[in-house]
Amino acid sequence: MINRRTLLAATASTGLVSTLSACARSAPEPGLLRVAISTMPDSLDPARGQFAASALIYKQIHAGLTDYGPDGGLAGGLAQSWTVSEDGLVWRFILREGLRCSDGQALTTGDVVWSAQRLVDPTQSFADLGDFYAVENARAVLAREMPPATLGVEAIDDRVVEFRLTSPLGLFPILMREFYPFPRHAIETHGADWIRPENLVTAGAYTVSDDGQNTLWLAKNPNYFNADSVSIETIVVDAVRDASTRVRLFRSDEYDLADNPTANQIGFLRDNLGRRFQSFDAPILRYLKLNHARPELADPRVRLALSLAVDREFIAREFFSDTARPTAHVIPGPPSGPADLAQAQQIIDSLDASWLDRPLQIRTTVGENEPVAVALADDWGRLGIETEILVTYPTDLYQAVDNGDFDIAISRYNRGLKSDPFYMLDPFAPGGFADNFNWQDEIYASLMADARRQSDANARARTYAAAEARLLAQSALIPLVHERAHWLVGERLTGTRADVQPMLWRDLGIAQP
Repeated sequence: MINRRTLLAATASTGLVSTLSACARSAPEPGLLRVAISTMPDSLDPARGQFAASALIYKQIHAGLTDYGPDGGLAGGLAQSWTVSEDGLVWRFILREGLRCSDGQALTTGDVVWSAQRLVDPTQSFADLGDFYAVENARAVLAREMPPATLGVEAIDDRVVEFRLTSPLGLFPILMREFYPFPRHAIETHGADWIRPENLVTAGAYTVSDDGQNTLWLAKNPNYFNADSVSIETIVVDAVRDASTRVRLFRSDEYDLADNPTANQIGFLRDNLGRRFQSFDAPILRYLKLNHARPELADPRVRLALSLAVDREFIAREFFSDTARPTAHVIPGPPSGPADLAQAQQIIDSLDASWLDRPLQIRTTVGENEPVAVALADDWGRLGIETEILVTYPTDLYQAVDNGDFDIAISRYNRGLKSDPFYMLDPFAPGGFADNFNWQDEIYASLMADARRQSDANARARTYAAAEARLLAQSALIPLVHERAHWLVGERLTGTRADVQPMLWRDLGIAQP
């Protein structure tokens, strides 16, 4: 029998592997930043890449129309400033003077327009409107009802680009932080091969000088508009898929920066690495995705009972070393209270005795989600609810969810440096990347649409709060914990901040030996 006690013993013994000491290696090359991440980008083309690793690399090699400031807030990017019309429907972005790509060619307002058109063209990029859903004619272009040239974006002159929207969108400059204008000349010359190192042209702080199956070499781009502020000349990025291996290699001084240590290592690393283990508030939600098409889960009372029975404090304490915050909310806030088994049992007892005539299936992935699944099964077993756990690799889980072949799936998303409530709630809105659990609610959709139109931050926050309340009132999903982001940061790395994850490598430095 697997229960909480045997589960904790198993995870504790697994964690011991990472405590073995490693021998120090030879001194690192001066001025070289060495980074270990969990996986390689699925593409260096922002029109095609969807992995979190892709978004991380884009921040280094591409330049957004706007950008992240050192504090993670909104700052100028390729555009030095922007204005909006009184009705909120027209945004104008003023580009910096003399912008050039890494190959020396000018980056023009025409490139910006062409890039926006390419991003909504389903023949050129993955069919997802993303940040351009509110731009005039974007939906029709995506549906192939209108050509990309009809998109509501125009080069007014050699420095001003205009975006025309169908409805006000106060967050538009924030969304443009990850709109990366493309080098049209490189793409038209090389086609899909434009992202090969020998062809790649970028406008960001770095470009890719070489690559391998699990390695990227980045070199400083001398034509980056703020190149004088970039001190690190070369970066090597390795994909080290196993988290314990990343930790071991970091402790061997093979890397200066490593991401995502596994949950069962966090306590040890926090206690033994001192300042080399850094933890950050982050917009990361681990939650249960419920298939509303399943008759057993169609009743909101059932979904509420399942949520009430979850011992989130146990999950946060035992599997995340108390670095995650137990939560019953989507927007980060105060931790939730203890489980309420009594109320959950009352709800279950009020249901027809035949409401569940088979075990509920919990789908999860290999790794840190497995013990969470066992804990959930234990919680629900106390209500007399039988469950079975199906453990698969992530790609199999994603496919099963997209096909509707699941009851409950342990899910997670990490919005990186995007901390606005928009990014926490929008995944569940119509068309959001997590809108794949057969739940549709007109009230929630209307509130999210209204929030997007708000230009006043306080009014927008109130609307997002109302949208979250609607989501939770329906028990549409079951939040578990808000996680923190953990990075291993080497002693020779400078320029890190206590309040912002070290994801903008152009702002970092290497101490001289």
